[in-house]
Amino acid sequence: MRRLFGTDGVRGTANIYPMTSEISMQIGRAIAFLVRDQRHGHRIVIGKDTRISGYMIENALASGICSMGVDVLLVGPLPTPGIAFITHSMRADAGVVISASHNPFQDNGIKIFSRSGFKLPDDKEADIEDLIFSQKMAALRPVADEIGKASRLDDARGRYIVFLKNTFPSKYTLDDFHIVLDCAHGATYGVAPHVFSELGAKVTAIGVHPDGKNINDQCGALHPERVAEKVKKLGADIGIALDGDGDRLIVVDEGGQVVDGDHIMAICAAELMAVRKLKKKTLVATVMSNMGLEAAMRGIGVNLVRTPVGDRYVVEEMRNRGYSFGGEQSGHLIFLEHSTTGDGILAALQLMAIMKKRSKPLSELAKIMEAFPQTLTNVRTAKRLDLALVPGLQPAIKKMEKHLGNDGRILIRLSGTEPVVRVMLEGRDQNLINEMGKELCAIIAKADGQ
Repeated sequence: MRRLFGTDGVRGTANIYPMTSEISMQIGRAIAFLVRDQRHGHRIVIGKDTRISGYMIENALASGICSMGVDVLLVGPLPTPGIAFITHSMRADAGVVISASHNPFQDNGIKIFSRSGFKLPDDKEADIEDLIFSQKMAALRPVADEIGKASRLDDARGRYIVFLKNTFPSKYTLDDFHIVLDCAHGATYGVAPHVFSELGAKVTAIGVHPDGKNINDQCGALHPERVAEKVKKLGADIGIALDGDGDRLIVVDEGGQVVDGDHIMAICAAELMAVRKLKKKTLVATVMSNMGLEAAMRGIGVNLVRTPVGDRYVVEEMRNRGYSFGGEQSGHLIFLEHSTTGDGILAALQLMAIMKKRSKPLSELAKIMEAFPQTLTNVRTAKRLDLALVPGLQPAIKKMEKHLGNDGRILIRLSGTEPVVRVMLEGRDQNLINEMGKELCAIIAKADGQ
């Protein structure tokens, strides 16, 4: 059983176990312990989003790392993919991101990147847990000049901006684009507006005034309706909604229609296929991606491989099998040619490069895929349920799957970051899957005592 780490690092309410200063310091000590060897000059990068609790956790992590004789590079607020980039670019031994991504401000989390810029695999996270709870590090305390020190990397933001701009084809500009950009009062507020405006776009930026408490609050990728309203009002060409730590995006076309991660993947995969840059003619997505994506890819000769939910599992599959592009319906998009993790700004740039090349508006490009009707309901529970033991759930699922046949599917899973059961159904008939979904949710709620 994992004691700290979920599907995307450690996450919880700030200042409540496990997101406490005490555990954060121990995580810092454990990361430093794992990267130490006989050579000198160890460094670990620490970055964060804009949550008020980031100061507390940042100091605790830095203290733990320095107490093990490893130096710290503090980059301040920077998107998660930016911290991955800086870690690899600076040849640091690891990178740590303090963020709860799309969660509300009272939550926070810790994600860890290896020196290569990729998220740590499960076995390394298990090693960190073992070091913390076994007390193996207790006696190891460097003294005198062996203690690490912390310093700030003041130009990290500028380095990342240059990197992002270099992923956009040099033969194009964004001179004729009007972009409505929502940074969710998060980590991209000091990066994204500069990237798009320096490439020539007219940028109407919202969600760029973080106060430590307004991150993701009725804005960003979770609430694209805010961008959609602005796009329609201003007659903009595209709306870009990023989440709190900048590793995913949802876009809005010129008519105000939301274009989710599945549609963006379909557009980008088709383009990569056309220019023979989609390795092994394969797109990697998760079990949450719509059946319509699979049908669209089949129509252009692209194979779709599915993984468990979580962009880290998409990346692992891509690396293990030699694939080059993948992502999630939620907007994590990974272009391994450019980056080691999901990057909302980078993905938006790749999408707009296709719009420029094809001279087509986003609404036209999005027609490549027709989504199957889908319903997704989150059932919040008081306790963590074993879905295999919920009375009546499995027989109900089997009966419904038989009724749906090849024209639908059911996916029920536990959230890896909060006490929620996610109930997803797809099918040709929206009313039918709505009713099925309600029945399954009622069974789960009854088992939880609601």
